[in-house]
Amino acid sequence: MSQQGPPSAQASITINADPAEVYALITDLPTLASLAEETHAMEWSKGDRAQPGAVFKGQNRNGSRTWTTTCTVTEAEPGRTFAFDVRSLAVPVAHWRYDIVAGDGGCTVTERTWDKRPGWFRKPASMATGVKNRDAANAEHIRVTLRRLKEKAESVRTA
Repeated sequence: MSQQGPPSAQASITINADPAEVYALITDLPTLASLAEETHAMEWSKGDRAQPGAVFKGQNRNGSRTWTTTCTVTEAEPGRTFAFDVRSLAVPVAHWRYDIVAGDGGCTVTERTWDKRPGWFRKPASMATGVKNRDAANAEHIRVTLRRLKEKAESVRTA
C-alpha cells in the first residue's frame, strides 16, 4: 500500500531530544498508543519489534465507538523512519509515516498519513468510528500526538 501522492494530513514538530531516543518512543507500541488520540492500545501480533513485515494490532476508540486495525510495518530505520500500512477487516485504510531529521540539539519529527480507504468503505467506516471528516480529524490528531511526543521526549531528557 505505502504512500502515493500527497498525504491527506501531516504536521511537524521540533523536539529537543536525540533522534534515536525519539524513534525509540515512537516504535514502543504502548508509548505510541499513549500519545495517540484515538488509539488506546497497540500490541505486536507478528514479530516483537519495529522491522519491515512485523504486524501489530491497534485498539481504537472514539467516545463509545471501538474498532480494531491490523498494521504492517513497511519501514523501520532507527533514528530516522517508522512507517506502517493499516487495514480493517482486510480492507486498506491508511499508510502512516514518521520521519525524524536530526538538527541542532534535537530533531524534527514529521508525521503523515495517506487515506487509502476505497470509496465504498468510507461511509461504513465513518459510521463505525463516528468521524465524518477523517482528514480533518487526522490533522488534529497528528498535532496532538506530536505535541505529546515532544513533551514525553523532552521530559525524559530532563529527568
